[in-house]
Amino acid sequence: MELIKELISFIMHIDVHLEEIIRDFGNWSYLILFAIVFVETGVVIFPFLPGDSLLFASGTFAAAMGAFDMWILIPVFLAAAILGDTMNYHIGHKVGTSIPPKSFLGRVVKKERMEAAEKFFNTHGGKTIVIARFMPFIRTFIPFIAGASKMKYSYFIMYNVVGAVLWVFSCTFLGYFFGNIPIIKENFSTVLILIIFISVVPAVIGAIKSKASGK
Repeated sequence: MELIKELISFIMHIDVHLEEIIRDFGNWSYLILFAIVFVETGVVIFPFLPGDSLLFASGTFAAAMGAFDMWILIPVFLAAAILGDTMNYHIGHKVGTSIPPKSFLGRVVKKERMEAAEKFFNTHGGKTIVIARFMPFIRTFIPFIAGASKMKYSYFIMYNVVGAVLWVFSCTFLGYFFGNIPIIKENFSTVLILIIFISVVPAVIGAIKSKASGK
């Protein structure tokens, strides 16, 4: 329970915690950011780690204090996002259709989540990889589903790279150019919550439509 509270605190007050990371670890902060994004996109049991908000906050810190060099920050995030999805794809390709329901992974990767992600994947095809980048939780499951459904890797990696570029550049540069506007700076935690809310709206709408249709 304490770990969950700390995680929620990290997500809701990522600006405070990011400042602490920069202060305590200096240039090693890049490696920590890489690890967070890599795990969030690459390990299917960690869909709750911050993604959009971390990119936005990092861009803000790069502009405000010069805490990060954008020429380093962008490649770090791109590498983490591309490699994370790639690893997730290969995990899904290897074990996606053979997870015992009562195993630890089976309890985390619940059947209904897999079915929702698979439906989304089947509806939108390859562009799902790009769309899902902007949807928390779903972006962690989609590469896994792509691998489990034996999507051709050369096809997957193309959309993987395109999605990573669009996601990293848009979220990070939004923080860089707008994060230090006074009204945003004064309500930074609220803005981060709003970013998370906007990101999950498409998934919520999809779930409501699915319920309403009786499917």
